[in-house]
Amino acid sequence: MERNIRISDYDYPLPEGRIAKFPLERREQSKLLVCRDGRIAEDRFERIGRFLPEGSMLVFNNTKVIRARLIFHKATGARIEIFCLEPHAPADYERAFAAHGRCRWQCIVGNLKKWKDGPLQIAFGLGGRTYRLEATRTGDGGGHQIVEFVWDAPLAFGQLLEELGRIPIPPYLCRESEELDNSRYQTVYSRFEGSVAAPTAGLHFTPEVIGRLRAEGHPTAEVTLHVGAGTFLPVKAGNAAEHPMHTEHFEITLDALQGILEHIDRITAVGTTSMRTLESLAALGCRVLLDGTPDERRSVGQWEIYDMPERIGGRESLEALAGYMGHARLQKLKASTQIMIVPGYRFRVASSLITNFHQPQSTLLLLVSAFIGERWKEVYDYALAHDFRFLSYGDSSLLFRQNGQ
Repeated sequence: MERNIRISDYDYPLPEGRIAKFPLERREQSKLLVCRDGRIAEDRFERIGRFLPEGSMLVFNNTKVIRARLIFHKATGARIEIFCLEPHAPADYERAFAAHGRCRWQCIVGNLKKWKDGPLQIAFGLGGRTYRLEATRTGDGGGHQIVEFVWDAPLAFGQLLEELGRIPIPPYLCRESEELDNSRYQTVYSRFEGSVAAPTAGLHFTPEVIGRLRAEGHPTAEVTLHVGAGTFLPVKAGNAAEHPMHTEHFEITLDALQGILEHIDRITAVGTTSMRTLESLAALGCRVLLDGTPDERRSVGQWEIYDMPERIGGRESLEALAGYMGHARLQKLKASTQIMIVPGYRFRVASSLITNFHQPQSTLLLLVSAFIGERWKEVYDYALAHDFRFLSYGDSSLLFRQNGQ
């Protein structure tokens, strides 16, 4: 791969008016841009089935966005926002959301200078009684604050967030979250809580669209990757290869992995998060082939898969991983990844990608460029010239991998 990637080469003019601040009334009515074999076409998302390869499998990310923003007010009136990023103690999502009475999270704190010491409190009513949630800073970790939450309500922490938290819509929407965001900033197939940003390519699907695609011969599989706040971070380094990628946690069942293997030549990744998960699984499979173990407790490194031998393809690596899981009697594999996909990357699993239109100079745009090459410029020029809506609540594209990518 090219290790000198000028992020300025991945810029384009995005007028404020082209950013979709709210979703369309109907998810499936978004516009769809299709780029295949050097040609660009457009349609409505609800008709995406006519453009998918026969028998292709759709791979969804079934993560669920949590109401990660908690708003506290000091006696002085100062507003402190605590944005829960990932669990600290307990350290895994399932136990953290199930915790009662006390837990700690890594957080971003807005207006931190106003929170010098002492706990913050929220009083709230439930079942005719008044309860309290208390937040105390207990340290910092990697630039984030470690916040301990203590509460007396008979609720698990996940239920507490549902009661008091707000959906963390992207900052570029420049507005407060509203009631509609609670449902529209979730995919219809979201199941497992843990994301602080939606896998937005999936926001266009409805149960009816998914049912129709299955009836047309397009099976589906699900992976889980919990999207972190790092997805909002711009690339600040002039050389994009110097941008440090954040860690995201993912998992897959053995059944899903075996289904993907059965359709390995016809995989459509629904979103960049599904794509990053699939390629991270290939990296774990490569570890099995080279070392005999996926060593899943060690995060997939930012550049690790670039050192994967050319002779090892996606089918071989995923077969090795499935074989390992079967031998170890693992029905589910949990791991984490820091993978960064940039131009020059060799994709091993998916041959097509459903995705939205991303911010200039972002890691997501780098991934798109890696997938379709320099044609990304034509795609984005077309979208700008034909009134496509951009970013999380915007329109969709179906992109086919450029030969050799």
